[in-house]
Amino acid sequence: MGVVGKISEENLNVDKSWKVAIIQALFNQNITQKLTDSAQSKLVELGLPSNNVKVFQVPGALEIPLAVQLAFDGGYDAAIATGAVIRGETTHYEYVCNGIERGCTHIQLETKKPIAQAVLTTENLEQALDRCGGNHGDKGQEAAEVIVSMLNLKKSIKSNL
Repeated sequence: MGVVGKISEENLNVDKSWKVAIIQALFNQNITQKLTDSAQSKLVELGLPSNNVKVFQVPGALEIPLAVQLAFDGGYDAAIATGAVIRGETTHYEYVCNGIERGCTHIQLETKKPIAQAVLTTENLEQALDRCGGNHGDKGQEAAEVIVSMLNLKKSIKSNL
């Protein structure tokens, strides 16, 4: 997820019937739990009933796209992916980051359902902590706002056909 501009209040109106899946990678759980908790809290704060937000956990970040697809097959309207990929000593980092992005982008386009990625791709643990409530904001909360905004956009486009 890139830099998110300020989302206007009217784009944060919630349809209480929406169902949102949060797919949480358990690898680097100290980070992903913070992202998941803040995304879930923000959705509820915006007005989505808590029973319409469900967290599904997967072992690692590469498993996120399949879990999103399964959630969509199960009737969810949107998904938030939470993960933390921290660069190591090998090229595995690039494969994981590219795999998640490709998988989620493909699923979004195929299903026409939005996926917000709060999957941190950082050089070190400090950078990850800075992005889950630290010096660089809270990417979990931002992802929740992106999902609500995109669901509203989808609704607006459908109603203007």
